[in-house]
Amino acid sequence: MYSNTWGGPMEMATDSDAGDDHRSRQLDVDHASVKSLEETQQSWLLEPQTKKKKKQVDLGCMVCSQKLFLIIVGTIAVASAIVGLSIIIWKFAPKKHHHPAPLDNYTIALKMALKFFDAQKSGRLDKSNNISWRATSALRDGRDAIGGPASNLSGGYYDAGDNIKFGFPGAYAMTLLSWSVIEYKEKYQAAGELDHIKKIIKWGTDYMLRTFNYTSPNVGYVFAQVGDANTSIPNDHYCWERPEDMDYPRPAYAVTSAPDLGGEMAAALAAASIVFKDSPVYSRKLILGATNIWTFARRKDTRARYVAGIPVGEVPFYNSTGYWDEYMWGAAWMYYATGNYTYLLLATNPDLAKNAQAKGGNPYYGTFSWDNKLIGAQVLLSRLYIMKSPGYPYEQELREYINQTNTVMCGYLPQYKKWNVTKGGLTMFLYGQPQQLQYAVANSMLASLYAEYMKAADVPGWNCKGYFYPAETLNNWARSQINYVLGHNPMNMSYVVGYGKKYPKQVHHRAASIPKTAGRVGCTQGHKFRDANSPNPHVIEGAMVMGPNKFDKYIDRRTNYNQAEPTLAGNAALVGALVSLSTVTKTGVDANTIFNAIPPLYRAPPPAPANP
Repeated sequence: MYSNTWGGPMEMATDSDAGDDHRSRQLDVDHASVKSLEETQQSWLLEPQTKKKKKQVDLGCMVCSQKLFLIIVGTIAVASAIVGLSIIIWKFAPKKHHHPAPLDNYTIALKMALKFFDAQKSGRLDKSNNISWRATSALRDGRDAIGGPASNLSGGYYDAGDNIKFGFPGAYAMTLLSWSVIEYKEKYQAAGELDHIKKIIKWGTDYMLRTFNYTSPNVGYVFAQVGDANTSIPNDHYCWERPEDMDYPRPAYAVTSAPDLGGEMAAALAAASIVFKDSPVYSRKLILGATNIWTFARRKDTRARYVAGIPVGEVPFYNSTGYWDEYMWGAAWMYYATGNYTYLLLATNPDLAKNAQAKGGNPYYGTFSWDNKLIGAQVLLSRLYIMKSPGYPYEQELREYINQTNTVMCGYLPQYKKWNVTKGGLTMFLYGQPQQLQYAVANSMLASLYAEYMKAADVPGWNCKGYFYPAETLNNWARSQINYVLGHNPMNMSYVVGYGKKYPKQVHHRAASIPKTAGRVGCTQGHKFRDANSPNPHVIEGAMVMGPNKFDKYIDRRTNYNQAEPTLAGNAALVGALVSLSTVTKTGVDANTIFNAIPPLYRAPPPAPANP
């Protein structure tokens, strides 16, 4: 007996009576049962069970359940509703426009100051000039030539409120504009004025290239002036006519010696060649012209100030008092434009510095202007020393220039009483003389530039008689002068036309003072417009007048030319100061562009210094 798995006894049948037949029948029954079980199992495994039929949706490309279909359709409907509602809200909700940050006051004034040059253009103008009351004029300039052959001298700029083109201050103005672009290209770009100022510069340099044979290495003459002020009547000062109406003689004066004018023209063309480096053909043309006029300016056999070659009556207007400063200034710009170290040797020659009175000794020392470039040249060359440390043989004289520049910068600060200052805060660089704003803005440009040079080279500041001043002190002084010009003065008047609520209305300017509706106005017929006590019919936007007297007083009368007349030189310096102080970008000076043409500075000592 055995025990089964359920716990009960299991017996094996051993009955002897159970025969084969009985076992056979029992086996048959067992087989039938097994067969029945197998058939049942097979039915479970092979035959599908009867399932509850599900509802289905045929979408053509797929078949899915109705429940899933409803979920998908519902989801799409809800999403579409959300998107549609969002679009409706976006379309009809009040829009919040993101405008660029407003321009600072210096940038606003800068954009205006550049327009003055468009109003001063001579020659063939197109519609892009955008001064509605100006048109083509003086296309015959140069045909009445004195001292040289008849030439095409159309183009260029009228100097001020008259219709004369003076080469000396005109070239200086282009040099300053180019300098400002070289240093602050990013600011001009951000203000949307880079293309504009490049066109302004090119208008001036194109004219300069017409005033002499720029392709010749043997220049024999250069036209210094077109128009007449005192030599004959009628002339540009006697007549009061728009440039478009001029019907009197306009002599063009050529001079055969011009170290001052030639030096300034070389500076202007060289500086502009750096501005136009992205136009290689034009840039090379400018360098060629600069090189040839420089050779002319340096000629020793007939070296005399350019005013010696023009009529005596014209001398008082832009009388150059010397040319050694233009030699230093021009040599510096020629070096930066070409990389030719002989120019730097000349600019740092001790004899040249002595002749230019680099250590002082004349009443104009420290006053940057169209006549005196010395401090401008020293600042420009100090840039090289601060940022490049050129070493021998330039280092000693460059260090002297740094020291002299620091002394001049100390003189700008009111506490050192180098210059008289009006009660309103205007620094009077040439005390007792009129037309003071041009000097204030020119020296403001230099002060701000010098401060930016120090910052770019991580120089914290400079010393004045034992006291240390941060570089920003110079920016602050420049701001005080430019703020005065823009209206922070006892007159509460902006001296930049069109800027602010109160500005000069009777600007001494022929074209702006005669209405277009007057038709053609003759020489003396225009006097009634000159003498009228009424605002100009045309606003000469951006023009900086000569400004107040030493008592901070300004008389807004058209006949008061010492106060009410604008000039190219004054506006160019104003542009340089404004862009330096502008905050349209946070960038300072461009530390590298001016040095692009300069090769490595360390070289074997040259055989001898350049002869001044």
